Amino acid sequence: MRNYIKHYINGEWVESTGSETEEVINPATEEVIGKISLGTKEDLDKAVKAARDAFPSFSQTTKEERVEMLENIAEEYENRKDEIIETITDELGSPLEISENIHFMMGYNHFSQAAESLKEFSFIEEHGGHTRMKESIGVSGLITPWNFPTNQTSTKIASAFAAGSPVVLKPAELTPFAAVILTEIFDKVGVPKGVFNLVNGSGSVIGDGISSHPDIDFVSFTGSGATGEKIMKNASETIKKVALELGGKSPLVVLDDADVKDAAKAAVTHIATNSGQVCSAATRTLIPSSMKQEFEEEMKKALDEFPVGDPREGNYIGPLVSKKQWDTVQSYIEKGIEEGATMIAGGTGKPDGLDKGYYTKPTIFTDVDNQMVIAQEEIFGPVMTVITYDSIEEALELANETIYGLAGYVYGKDPETLRKVASGIRAGRVKVNDAEADFSSPFGGFKQSGIGREWGDYGIEEYLEVKTILGYPS
Repeated sequence: MRNYIKHYINGEWVESTGSETEEVINPATEEVIGKISLGTKEDLDKAVKAARDAFPSFSQTTKEERVEMLENIAEEYENRKDEIIETITDELGSPLEISENIHFMMGYNHFSQAAESLKEFSFIEEHGGHTRMKESIGVSGLITPWNFPTNQTSTKIASAFAAGSPVVLKPAELTPFAAVILTEIFDKVGVPKGVFNLVNGSGSVIGDGISSHPDIDFVSFTGSGATGEKIMKNASETIKKVALELGGKSPLVVLDDADVKDAAKAAVTHIATNSGQVCSAATRTLIPSSMKQEFEEEMKKALDEFPVGDPREGNYIGPLVSKKQWDTVQSYIEKGIEEGATMIAGGTGKPDGLDKGYYTKPTIFTDVDNQMVIAQEEIFGPVMTVITYDSIEEALELANETIYGLAGYVYGKDPETLRKVASGIRAGRVKVNDAEADFSSPFGGFKQSGIGREWGDYGIEEYLEVKTILGYPS
């Protein structure tokens, strides 16, 4: 049992001023695996004060000192590899292979990349006889989601540290234990007191408290659009800067010269990875009408390569994170059936033989109209909608006919068509074929997918303010 009923404030594990706790459930077994303290407003105030007190000295540390700190964090993070993998598998239900190759590695890459980006980062420049300076924004409040317990948490913290910004972190209640390991890492490598503070708790108390706190200068949030809207409203009362990474309904445009088998497998991979609980996943696959029958058959075949089951027994798809999320996904599958889409795989209920755990059947709908609810709303589960098109212009119109703009994907061969479609998709990140991830490139969304960018030097920029000094001597 992991019982973490203390918060980390000003370099120490301290008791909460309240007594309320919350149990953490393993979604694969539905068993309690530990509990956390639900922090209070007083706990948050203490954490913010610690960060505020640390700001004057930490913001003035040299770039070299912060690079060394980030490199030490990455090294110690790697030392905790096995424990991080086990923890994410327990609290999220992520299969061991995914916990290692995606969750663990993304956290490591963010700390390593922040160190590399910081080495080349310029905080001062001369322009027209005057000076432009970039200074730490102040105290940053970080609110992170449950679906990637290391990824979003690590990129925010790494960027803040690189910029010289002390932080207060509130991780998700459903998956809090990976953040505890990160805290232990920071403590071991000697992150200065007050520079990092962890307060567990509810969104209504700690989340709202961060976004409305007068002594927090910047809020970085990853999560739902509804919560993002509330954070903006809270933050507006003290005119604080906000960065939001919200939802997505990303298109995968398959071109008529694509290898059908490869493209179909790529599409299925999007809803299989992390049980489809990925904000940037392609959940709308757009295919030429002439390819429909063959593509559908290949998608059904591809599903066999992504078995559902116990995350510790070599399966690719684990459970959804909670009963609430399972119910949500089930309601969308039911809605797709009601709307008249053709279901060629999956369906409601749990997969055969999986009575315990929040498992759901990977589900594929075809004959989908882009105005259907299942084509417009973020489902956050292993559910794919397949939509046909008859021209590149129609494909782009369908791809952009959404309130979201987080990511886009294009699969095909002709370079000119790939370029046209990739540049025509209104999204913050577009991937062509099997392009490798680049942790130095900015990540973030257009439209209602958010505000601001993370990763690399763009991520560091979010935690800085720009100052112009006129007449400053060279």
